[in-house]
Amino acid sequence: MSVISYPIPAYSNVPIQPQFYQPRFWFISSITNGFTTTVTTTANQDFVIGQLVRFIIPPSFGIRQLNERQGYVLSITSPTQIIVGIDSSAMDLFTSSSATTKPQIVPIGDIANGQINSSGRTNNGTFIPGSFINISPN
Repeated sequence: MSVISYPIPAYSNVPIQPQFYQPRFWFISSITNGFTTTVTTTANQDFVIGQLVRFIIPPSFGIRQLNERQGYVLSITSPTQIIVGIDSSAMDLFTSSSATTKPQIVPIGDIANGQINSSGRTNNGTFIPGSFINISPN
């Protein structure tokens, strides 16, 4: 006699939650303009040097030229501060706002496996630094 284990009970199938994926987006508390752009987040972040990031800046926070721009993390100066390779010296200044939609810095990438060379059947895995990794409990 065989045991049928389907369907999976709801309590065994943990719903997808944002806290189960790393890294996540981070809210921005300040941006310092310059040849490179210094970004301070409201909480400790887990970016890595060389990671590609994107900015989402609502209009009320100024520096609209940075909205939807992408850049690479050049340096991590503290747990809440990174330097990105974007020249923001000619951009507007970042301003504080009480808007409900906060400015964010978001990692770009995902985990992808597949052919990254032309050597036939060799299958090299790819890993993009800072990609989303499922760390859910189940």
